[in-house]
Amino acid sequence: MSQFRIWLVVGAVAAVAVAAIYLRPGWFRSPTLPPGFASANGRIEATEIDIATKTAGRVKEILADEGDFVTTGQVLVRMDMQVLQAQRREADAQLRRADIAVDTARAQVVQRKSEKQAAVAVVAQRQAELEAARKRFDRSEQLAKTGSGSIETLDNDRARFEGAKAAVSAAEAQVAAADSAISASESLVVQAMAAVDAAKATIERIQADIDDSTLTAPRDGRVQYRVAQPGEVLGAGGKVLNMVDLGDVFMTFFLPTEQAGRIAIGSEVRLVLDAAPNYVIPARATFVADVAQFTPKTVETADERQKLMFRIKAKIEPELLKKYIRQAKTGLPGMAYIKLRPDVQWPDRLQIRLPQ
Repeated sequence: MSQFRIWLVVGAVAAVAVAAIYLRPGWFRSPTLPPGFASANGRIEATEIDIATKTAGRVKEILADEGDFVTTGQVLVRMDMQVLQAQRREADAQLRRADIAVDTARAQVVQRKSEKQAAVAVVAQRQAELEAARKRFDRSEQLAKTGSGSIETLDNDRARFEGAKAAVSAAEAQVAAADSAISASESLVVQAMAAVDAAKATIERIQADIDDSTLTAPRDGRVQYRVAQPGEVLGAGGKVLNMVDLGDVFMTFFLPTEQAGRIAIGSEVRLVLDAAPNYVIPARATFVADVAQFTPKTVETADERQKLMFRIKAKIEPELLKKYIRQAKTGLPGMAYIKLRPDVQWPDRLQIRLPQ
């Protein structure tokens, strides 16, 4: 009798264990689906985003912890900016120096133009003197031919005339030199203005690095991991935090060839999570793999080809996610139900039911 009782107890325990396994959420057998539907188990996922540094530097402070919900534009990390701020002050000084150089070069252009005007005036004066010398020389030459004038006077007037021509040439050379000086001064202005532009570009680059030293959340989401700690020195692209974009939540599941081949992009999907079996979440198929994800070693018969499994991605509508974004969590297992034919109606148990 005692042996019989032992076996009876063992049988009862086994029955309870089997019942517990089959009654656990996610382990029970779903009711049979009507024709035109398919189902598979999957897991809620979301797009992951790494919050990383643009330039090398030291982490000054981290303002978000693992599990925190963050919103777009929220400051998450501040990097140490002492070196960048020193570079910014240096660039500001270079810009001021370049501005002064522009003013100096422009003043030189004005001065050279004034010098040219003076040289042009000298040319006019020398030309007038040349004309007077030429007339005097012509008169002396006529008088010398008639014997009314002396040869000495003729020679003196000829010398004055030749001297006046040389003076005109010298004055014209001064004008040409003034033109060259103006061109050189204008080149200095261009160079100085280029230095100003370069200094401004340097300031913009440094300011961009300063702005990028404050790391913000690019999307609404939840922080998953803290990869670095305050005080650590990271290289360019060094990861500080990892977060999930709760505006892009989806479930990935697998279906065999016969069912996957009948799914169209945009097909309706219903998601039922193990953690909340009373709710039915609407989604749409946004991706169907064109290559099997896992395949038997040999594919010869029709039965073997049915073992090919294709990955399907069902995305939850962004508008729905915005409403329940703080409740959205990744990693939750569940079931995905998908329409294989657009004309079939969802059964009552798969009608949309969302938390209030």
